[in-house]
Amino acid sequence: MNDTILVVEDEEKLARLLARYLEQAGFSVHQIHNGLEATPWIRQHQPDLVLLDLMLPGADGLDICREVRSFSHVPIIMVTARVEEIDRLLGLELGADDYICKPYSPREVVARVRAVLRRMSPTAAMENTTTLQLREDQLLVMAGTKSMELTAVEFHLLQTLSQSAGRIYSRDQLMDRIYADRRIVSERTIDSHIKKLRRKLTELLPGQDVIQSVYGVGYKYDPTG
Repeated sequence: MNDTILVVEDEEKLARLLARYLEQAGFSVHQIHNGLEATPWIRQHQPDLVLLDLMLPGADGLDICREVRSFSHVPIIMVTARVEEIDRLLGLELGADDYICKPYSPREVVARVRAVLRRMSPTAAMENTTTLQLREDQLLVMAGTKSMELTAVEFHLLQTLSQSAGRIYSRDQLMDRIYADRRIVSERTIDSHIKKLRRKLTELLPGQDVIQSVYGVGYKYDPTG
């Protein structure tokens, strides 16, 4: 049986285009164009994933996401037309599993849907998850019998991300957690540390990418790599 994707999008032409791409990728798709209809449909039909636009008539995506999270763990990908809005959404900690900014490529959306479903799959998680052990006293990260020494900043970045697997952190949120003294650092500083950390983890876990970039948003930790 194909996974069912609910597309909650008031731009009907865009919703139809997205549905066509998802159906070509093998998914079953249902479309809703009014926010008031979304929660009852989700409660009754229990889709496998929800693509939820932020700005909707009737009820907005924020309210829908909060309400759905009160009774379901269905994966939710939030869609917004404003990149700057994502920092606010992350701060609200709505429980969404990913974020996409308009305008987007339908192919990108299909890839994100597949990635979230794969990450949420219990079987995939059991088969692919790599458990990293962190030794703060030695600034070491270990995988099995292999270990890698990190800088203090790299260690605390990895510690922060890995403690909330799947959660997306904006660069501002990472700066707040890593630099407790509130020193002035730029987003490029975080990007540079993440780049070096990912390079070290690739040596430790060949073929895996457990720290993933979320375009226009920040970073997340995915143990299935």
